[in-house]
Amino acid sequence: MQIGIDARMFGPQQGGLGRYIEQLILQLEKIDLNNDYTIFLRKENWDCYNPTNLRFKKVLANIKWYGFGEQILFPIIIKKEKIDLMHFPHWNVPIFYNDKFVVTIHDLLLLHFPTRHASTLGPLLYWFKNKMFKLTLNHAVKVATKIIAVSEYSKQDIAKTLKINTEKIVVTYLSPLEKNILEAPFSLYNRYNITKPYWLYVGVAYPHKNLFKLVDAWEIYCKQNGYTYQLVLTGKNNYFYALLKTYIKNKNIKDVVFTDFVPDTELPELYRNASLYVFPSLYEGFGLPPLEAIQNGLPVIASDRTCLPEILEDAAVYFNPDDPNAIVHAANLVIKDSAVRKNLIINGSKILQKYSWQKTALKTIEIYSQAK
Repeated sequence: MQIGIDARMFGPQQGGLGRYIEQLILQLEKIDLNNDYTIFLRKENWDCYNPTNLRFKKVLANIKWYGFGEQILFPIIIKKEKIDLMHFPHWNVPIFYNDKFVVTIHDLLLLHFPTRHASTLGPLLYWFKNKMFKLTLNHAVKVATKIIAVSEYSKQDIAKTLKINTEKIVVTYLSPLEKNILEAPFSLYNRYNITKPYWLYVGVAYPHKNLFKLVDAWEIYCKQNGYTYQLVLTGKNNYFYALLKTYIKNKNIKDVVFTDFVPDTELPELYRNASLYVFPSLYEGFGLPPLEAIQNGLPVIASDRTCLPEILEDAAVYFNPDDPNAIVHAANLVIKDSAVRKNLIINGSKILQKYSWQKTALKTIEIYSQAK
């Protein structure tokens, strides 16, 4: 079978979605001995992927996502490759593409958090984009042969919100990065100006990530305990991080470090040297960063919302993400009680056995076979 994969968002620069695409393709190269693959890439990530398996080839589809070119030109490029089954790893399936495909829906964030303040667009353009999103998403889930969800929570959310039969939806868990993706230890002080023990957050600063509440909790913690730690926020600088920086500056909150984007080769060092990892998100489809923290031996405190208790199980201390004092309480529990820390790390090593990119790829091949 000739399978196509839309990999225009390939690579960690595109966050969790880009990492999912990258790791899935790399594992498929290793284990799929029966199917042939066409990997569609943009110019900006063309050199990020070079097939090592003769069954895999890459094709240029230099088309921006979410635009008119994606709707009209991308289906033409796919048609030329005589694809038997297409895999779209995101909801942005071209409306005019009606051949067989499977689609991965990571979450329904834009349906549950449609607030205007989460967008940098003007009102009219935001309205149009939101309408197009709903139209595209509904086409994707209705026409797809199979839908891939990344957690049981997401599966039920998709089924209930979009009125899809659960038999059409299959769960494939994601996984943290392999441990061998490491760089020689470097100086945290020289590179990121980290001078004290620190709390760590890795990810974007979109409103649903709830970082303003985290900063409020940080302020409370420092007033109660003094400035003995730093709060390190790791993610690509953008409009939303700029808003957070302004908020911190206006409140004169100290010891908050912004690292900007950190490559995968350096992330393990940041994880391993932190005192705790904090994840205050209001909504997740899966939640990779806390799993990566666990993989690197870091105790985790996390929001008790959506999929996180399913994914992290008893390897995290949970808190109400709407209450900064609850975040402080969870942090104090981990920082001050060595037995709690030890149990979290032990439990973390157990739950990690559930997750691997090889398992993700094997399950995905099964789905391809069912969908053909």
